[in-house]
Amino acid sequence: MRKFFSPGQLAHAPAQELHNGGFTAHAETPSRAETILRAIGGAEIPQDRGDATIRAIHHDDYLAFLRDGPARWTAAGRPGDAMGYVWPVVGRRSLKLERIDGQVGRYSFDTSTPLTAESWEAAYWSAQSVLAATEAVLDGDRAAFALCRPPGHHAGADYYGGYCYLNTAAIAAQAARDAGRQRVAILDIDYHHGNGTQDIFWDRGDVFYASVHADPARDYPFYWGHADETGAGAGQGTTLNLPLPQGSGLAPFRRAQAQALDAIAKFAPDLLVVSFGADTWEGDPIAHFKLTTDDYALLARDIADCGWPSVIAMEGGYGVDALGANVASLLSGF
Repeated sequence: MRKFFSPGQLAHAPAQELHNGGFTAHAETPSRAETILRAIGGAEIPQDRGDATIRAIHHDDYLAFLRDGPARWTAAGRPGDAMGYVWPVVGRRSLKLERIDGQVGRYSFDTSTPLTAESWEAAYWSAQSVLAATEAVLDGDRAAFALCRPPGHHAGADYYGGYCYLNTAAIAAQAARDAGRQRVAILDIDYHHGNGTQDIFWDRGDVFYASVHADPARDYPFYWGHADETGAGAGQGTTLNLPLPQGSGLAPFRRAQAQALDAIAKFAPDLLVVSFGADTWEGDPIAHFKLTTDDYALLARDIADCGWPSVIAMEGGYGVDALGANVASLLSGF
């Protein structure tokens, strides 16, 4: 299997995040990618395929903010990385906010995702990695892996959060559509719901989004991912959320994934994007499922047996000591 990763993805390294009322070391570290690379035997460096597909998913004003916001934060005399402290309560107004503090709140939704001077480069090359993997599959490979770091599935068309800035799974799906694939499915098997991916395709009928994740009644991101969210307009029925309780192990997770795969089979996709998060592992420091390293190979075989050409995009996973082995196990199943 071809694998893709750029050294430019390592530069982004926020020092800390505000979590549950206190500052703590940032969990989404460069060491996550480094340990995965060692376990999978390295990866190809992607070529720069430009920003056309990125712009098809994300708003231009948002992309400009990701590029320019950190410099404006520093110019305003703010210390450290850019982090919001004011958010609209109900809905976001499309105002031309002049002060950088307001703009950070306009484009973000949590305090766990600082915007650094290096965030744009890392996110851009994360997107290039998934574009390279998608091209490999479009050219005939059965599956390809993009080591997306930072991850992507919490980023919406015009917002960031959950350690995510550009939605790599959505970018892969759009690239496949632009290449002529009529129907694309996304299977999200991260501990947390991919709210950004759901939002991006909420009213589109050409991309099916299915997610197995922790019940948002108890877990981040709370406001998305409930079972009654099924899409709208042309996308009605093309969103499937399968929330599970904390403590779930292989048996309930595999049943939910099978349900998602059955629904995807009815959609009959030309290509599958797998948003894979290893934060479902039993020892993950910020999550509460009970999958083991060997379980990932089994889950991957269930997916691969469906026969769809598959792009695998890395999402979460913060138990760094076991992260490489968990990713290698998943890839072995393909």
